[in-house]
Order: sequence, then C-alpha cells, then structure tokens
Amino acid sequence: MEPDLHEPSAGISGPGNSRKEWKHPSDNWMRGFILANRAALGTLAVFIVMMAVFMTANPTVFTTWYLYSSVLTTLPVALFVVVPLVFVVTCGEIDLSFPATMGFASWVFALVVQAGYDPFLGIAAAIATGTLLGFLVGSLVVYGGLSSLIATLGMNFLLRGLIQIINEGKSTALTSLADSWAYKIFSSQLYGIPVQIFWAIGFVVLSALLYNRHRFGAQVKVVGDNPDSAQQMGIDVKRVRVKVFVFVGIGAAIAGTFSVMINFTWWPTAGDGYLLPVLASVFVGGTPTWGGVGTVVGGAIGAVTVSFIQTGVVAAGLSGFYVQFFNGLIIILSLLGHKWNQARYR
Repeated sequence: MEPDLHEPSAGISGPGNSRKEWKHPSDNWMRGFILANRAALGTLAVFIVMMAVFMTANPTVFTTWYLYSSVLTTLPVALFVVVPLVFVVTCGEIDLSFPATMGFASWVFALVVQAGYDPFLGIAAAIATGTLLGFLVGSLVVYGGLSSLIATLGMNFLLRGLIQIINEGKSTALTSLADSWAYKIFSSQLYGIPVQIFWAIGFVVLSALLYNRHRFGAQVKVVGDNPDSAQQMGIDVKRVRVKVFVFVGIGAAIAGTFSVMINFTWWPTAGDGYLLPVLASVFVGGTPTWGGVGTVVGGAIGAVTVSFIQTGVVAAGLSGFYVQFFNGLIIILSLLGHKWNQARYR
C-alpha cells in the first residue's frame, strides 16, 4: 500500500521519526526580509560604517544639524533621478542623457516663470518637456535600434549644445519664486527641515511600490532578465523599454525644477554635475549592470551615501582633493560587498 502523504506518519516529521521537517530559510520572516533586501541592507551597512568613520574624525561637525540640513537640501535633486535610473538599468539599458534633460526641462520652467506665469504652470510645462524628451530618447533606442549607451550620450551633448547656443551661457534669475506658493510647498522649510526631502521620500516610496508591487515593475524585471521570454509571455517589450526612458525624463524634469527653486536661478549648466554621482548611487545601491534585478530603496540609500562623501571628507579635515579618491573607494568596496552578498551576481 502507498503511504498517505496527508498523514503525519508519512512525512519526515512523523511522531515516530526523529528527523525534523525541512523549512526554507525564507519561511522565517526576519530571515526572509534579510534575503529579500540583502542589497539595500548591504548598502545601508556601508553608509553606517562610513558615517561612523566621519563622526569619529570630527564629532563636532557631525553632531550639528546644519550639516544634515545642507545635505537634505540638495539630496532630493539626486533622488528624483536615481530612482528612475534603477528601472532603466534593471531593464538592461542605460541613460546618460538625464543631465541635459534636467537642464532643458528646468530651462522651460524658467522661461514660463520669467514670462510672468504661475510657477505651477511652469512645473507642468517642465514635466511635459521631460516626458517628451524621455519618449524621444526611448524611441531612438527602441525603435531606432541604437545602443542606449551611445544614443543617450549623443542626446546629452545635443541638448546641452542647444541650450548653450540659444542662451550663450547666460543664466536666468528668478527672484519672484520666493513669494510664490510653489516655492512654499516644494522648497521651503518645515520646522527647520527642507520640505523637498519629504517630496523625495514620497517619490521613493511610490517608486518602490511600483517596482515591487505593480505589474509594470514585474514587466521591467522580466524584460531585463530575458526579453525573448518576456515577448513569449505576451509582454510588449518595446513599450516597456520606452516607458522606463519616459520615467527618467519625468524624474529629471522634477529634479531640474527643484534645483532651480532651491537656487532661485537657472544656469545653462544645470544638471551637469549629477552624471557620475547619480550613476555611482545606482550601482552602490546594489543594482547590477546586467539587468533583471535591482533595488529602489538601495539606490536611494546609495544616493545618501554618495551625497555625504564630499561633506564628510572635507569635515574630517582632508582637502577637497581626496573627494574623488574616496568616491572611487566607496564604489569599489560597495560593489565587492554586493558581489559576496547577492545570490545572483554574474
């Protein structure tokens, strides 16, 4: 007679059997949480160690609120770009045009405000511009069959050159923003905390839900892992790939708008300094380069880590010449840590 598999005596954990029933490690909620978020937790560990070193080097500076307030003022600009780039890299692509998209969309915002229109209209115009540019870049890559690395790099130079040609290197002052409701809502302070960090945290949370709990996030992972299998599953691979570039355009437009409201000035070079730090944040955060896997929360923590490097190095008593050295050191150590920590690292 065959044993009844529904009876305890038929399993390995029956009353007369001393062997214990095998359980998957993820059955324990704590262990499952660690396994599911190992990349983000690894990045958080790097950040904690780095901050401990900086605080030991100069506890006076790192125990004052002014330092953190300064970082929290500019950190949201990076977060609005880092998070969409996680989607792009997970999809197996790369976008190097976001700095110029930041500059172009923020330029549209500055033109609308300078013309005397409501800043909210300028924000809408900037987001529409970023969406259009993202669609253009995505179409060149997906429907034009161009390499995302080369196409986006070319678009970055093209848009930046167009900005410089039209403006001839001239900036635009927007002092009227200080009295607008848009500034009070998006770029003022609440109990000494920059308001823009709350908007950035909300953006990260919504993006994490979109990445981990929504159909679009699942499609991005499948397309990045195996486009042919995704096509056979009924996923419109080309549409998904275009959408991630559009998302980057929207994030870059929001980032450029926030940078203008922080400084009350639009510069033709707006966005130029974010290329390498943002890319470093994505990879430090635990999103590998081959596609299929990534972490939005890890990317956000990576952005925080990169943002504190320059401040920490200078506050520790070292000159600014050490900043690039420590940038490279943190990036390499983080990537080595992710290689040992992640189950899939090819």
